[in-house]
Amino acid sequence: MENTNPIFVETTAGKIRGFQKDSLEIFLGIPYAQPPVSELRFKPSVTKASWDGVLDCTQYGPIAPQRIDPVMNPGREAVQDEAECLSLNVSTPGTDNKKRPVMFWIHGGGFSFGSGSWTDGSKLAERGDVVVVTINYRVGIFGFLYVENRIANLGIQDMITALRWVKDNIAAFGGDPDNVTIFGESAGAVAVCCLLAMPDAKGLFHKAIAQSGTAHPRRHRPKAGIRGTTKVLEELGLKEIDMETLSKIPTEKIVKAQTKLELAARATGGDFPYGAYVDGTTLPQHPYTAVGEGYARDIPLMIGTNLDEAKLYSALRPPKQQPNEKSLVSIIHALFKPFGRDEAYAAKVIETYTLQRKGILPSEPQDIVDAVMTDIRFRIPALRWAEAQCGQQKNVYSYLFTYKSTALGGGLGACHALEIPFVFGTLGEKQRGIYPSRNSDTDNISAAMMDAWTSFAKCANPSHDRIGVWPGYDPDQRRTMVFGVDTHLESDPFGRERKLWDGMI
Repeated sequence: MENTNPIFVETTAGKIRGFQKDSLEIFLGIPYAQPPVSELRFKPSVTKASWDGVLDCTQYGPIAPQRIDPVMNPGREAVQDEAECLSLNVSTPGTDNKKRPVMFWIHGGGFSFGSGSWTDGSKLAERGDVVVVTINYRVGIFGFLYVENRIANLGIQDMITALRWVKDNIAAFGGDPDNVTIFGESAGAVAVCCLLAMPDAKGLFHKAIAQSGTAHPRRHRPKAGIRGTTKVLEELGLKEIDMETLSKIPTEKIVKAQTKLELAARATGGDFPYGAYVDGTTLPQHPYTAVGEGYARDIPLMIGTNLDEAKLYSALRPPKQQPNEKSLVSIIHALFKPFGRDEAYAAKVIETYTLQRKGILPSEPQDIVDAVMTDIRFRIPALRWAEAQCGQQKNVYSYLFTYKSTALGGGLGACHALEIPFVFGTLGEKQRGIYPSRNSDTDNISAAMMDAWTSFAKCANPSHDRIGVWPGYDPDQRRTMVFGVDTHLESDPFGRERKLWDGMI
């Protein structure tokens, strides 16, 4: 970003220099924690120590060590530095005393890659008159190695350290430390749901938005983390956890190991089991259970998914053989078998999904597989979370994003991650990857979403003039805001499909 008109702010750790960009003041690469290396590697992050002089914060900081994914992160952020990766970025309309709402963004990437510099918060800050914070946190082995009673959820603990920085410093950036909304997508949304149940995060945020991700009711058990750690130790040539040895392994060797493990998992159609785990300490119980019992009853929640989440995954990892009508029953049965359902139930699922979508949405065998996978991983868990929290808190809102990507001849539909540039107002004049170019439809949808997100951050209600009244979610009417070419409120969209999952998720 262009560095003109320097802006200076005094933080609790020292003075920093940012810059003016149009009507905003921007600060990039602000360190919020001590370097997580040597004796601090595989330990909870520690608040940044003070420095002398003025720290230049006009460029994004290095990203956390990770595998560069050629599709999701095509080499545009080459600088990786384990020691300097725990930084954050602030976009604010003014370093004054206006106490604007703060929106704290947690990036996705399967807890294996990504960075806060992926997403520019300036347009959202400008349009909504809010302060936007985006963060880096440790990913992969560095952030999500699980060792029973010793190491867990380090990447999410980084987020808590960053939230403490916000509480202590954001007033100097024109933000209100008593009005912080955490929001994230995919793994970032999983983190949002986990933070709702983590004692150390209590009081550090006041509203939450989960986009295309939850703490899935059937996941987050430590067994998966233990299996992953066993593979990590084997790959690093270790027989057991030795903290001294782990602290001395070269960064590059760990990145090489996690790259090999991640690609091996992907080759079998899965993901390496990085994630948040119920360790009994940082995360005392499953977040879904905690929320259902009222642990986060004081936190308004907005939660939603995209219509065709799974189409991104089936495009990136196409099946060896495309499903046909003959093989479809066995494929769907395999998905429902863990829930104790037989082939007859699989046939019922196919019939219901096909009839609900016929003449409205594509309903070829692969489309049905994608729809079921979207529901099992994203939509149904999100609805369960909405149900759980609306029993505790009146300000719970559900959305469904339906605008279809123009990439791959439209074959991606409203796929995973597609809503992000709409929320941030970062669509460009040309198509970029899965993201469409700007046009009248995308501009209207983006404006509606940006205003809903910032309205929620301001007053715990996403209603605004463009979309009208957006009522809270309840298990009877299930009113959902559908964001698309025709943005509208709808009761229980795809309800016949939803009912098929009762008693399973």
